[in-house]
Amino acid sequence: MKKRVKTSKFFPVDIDPQAPLFVISIVSEIVHIPIWTLRKLDRMGIVKPKRIGKKTRCYSHVQIKQLSYVYYLMEEKNVNISGIKMILEMGNKQGPEIRAA
Repeated sequence: MKKRVKTSKFFPVDIDPQAPLFVISIVSEIVHIPIWTLRKLDRMGIVKPKRIGKKTRCYSHVQIKQLSYVYYLMEEKNVNISGIKMILEMGNKQGPEIRAA
């Protein structure tokens, strides 16, 4: 069963956190990452948005949270994109119990 997110009490709609809802321009504003960097992250396989048609990239809530972490690594810790990819891959190999700690 998928976890759902309530958007607000005034407009009660269940939204799947994995649903690709946000286009690249909106995501860029939300996470403060330039569009060209989001495209580079996509090409490198760090965050792979769903493609609608041939060109439109759509991101989910889960991916936006991941991009917020990417922004933190880039801006606060001065990690480059290759380093970010390595950090995320190491986190995926360790398992959820270690990442949650």
